[in-house]
Amino acid sequence: MLAAPKILECTLRDGSYVIDFQFTEAETFRIARRLDELGFPFIETGHGIGLGASKRGMGVAAATDEEYMVATSKAVTRGKWGMFCIPGIAELSDLDVAARLCMGFIRVGSDVADVEESKPFIEKARKDGIFVFANLMKSYVSSPEYFSRQAAKCVEYGAQCIYIVDSAGGMLPAEIGRYIDALRDLTPDIEIGFHGHNNIGMAVANALYCAERGVSVVDTSLQGFGRSAGNSSTEHFIAALIRAGYDLSFDPIDVMQAGEELIRPLIRETGSSSLDITAGLALFHSSYMKRVIAAAKEHRVDPRRLIVALCNRDRVNAPVELIEEAAREVREMHGPMSSLLVQQYFGEEQK
Repeated sequence: MLAAPKILECTLRDGSYVIDFQFTEAETFRIARRLDELGFPFIETGHGIGLGASKRGMGVAAATDEEYMVATSKAVTRGKWGMFCIPGIAELSDLDVAARLCMGFIRVGSDVADVEESKPFIEKARKDGIFVFANLMKSYVSSPEYFSRQAAKCVEYGAQCIYIVDSAGGMLPAEIGRYIDALRDLTPDIEIGFHGHNNIGMAVANALYCAERGVSVVDTSLQGFGRSAGNSSTEHFIAALIRAGYDLSFDPIDVMQAGEELIRPLIRETGSSSLDITAGLALFHSSYMKRVIAAAKEHRVDPRRLIVALCNRDRVNAPVELIEEAAREVREMHGPMSSLLVQQYFGEEQK
């Protein structure tokens, strides 16, 4: 039997975007306890944007960071629990509470060009005995070679696993493979993780490809519950691994039942959003979506065309002035749109 990657179950963190970060303490305890009983080795919790986000008004969660930590620490007794952390949103002092409550892991997220900002967070977490994942967000905006050089810095700081992150849900297996190869060429002993979204329907296929390439950790969420078009579905990924001959300790029916009971009742939208598909097509991070929709309404343009025009300029950042410039171009080329697509998006962690 083939050795399967470890699954980092991020329903409670990435899934919180879908419900405006309103998982309660009680729900957090119940879902985390169930995930732990099912045998997931890593369980991520808290505000979708990470530590400090509520205090900065980036969507106020139903509980504080510390309340989420306490609830999850009580629920998880077999695996490790952890949270997300973006330097500049999180503060170093946030890690003091994490260490006091024996957090098992932390994911320090930064854009590929900004990994230097993660250095004090990685160093402090390691000093406090917390396992550190370095999440290089929007990995696809950089070349594999540059990505690997930046990742090597994170390893020097103390990161124990480097994540390739398909933030827009638009990467293809061959593209992911080039990042894996570049990482292994430069830092052959480093563990690799993968976090994918499902904007063009490739999340599970990409996750399975990562398993085939020996990636150590893959992120999933029950029912694919997550930002934008969602994550790799835990249920689908486990079924795919079993079909592919991997050795798993999970009972797939029990996992499916957890998704049916705990998450499926929270799902309000069905079908495929063409806004989310366009985001994957253009490699657009959905945390900018509220800005794009606002500009599309103001200029009466198709937000999908606006996403494409914007990403032709910049796939990393979307300042208001750049969105306005792209909107004027779309209006000039395609004219006004009679009816606009509207969809609710929560969270705006990008600059």
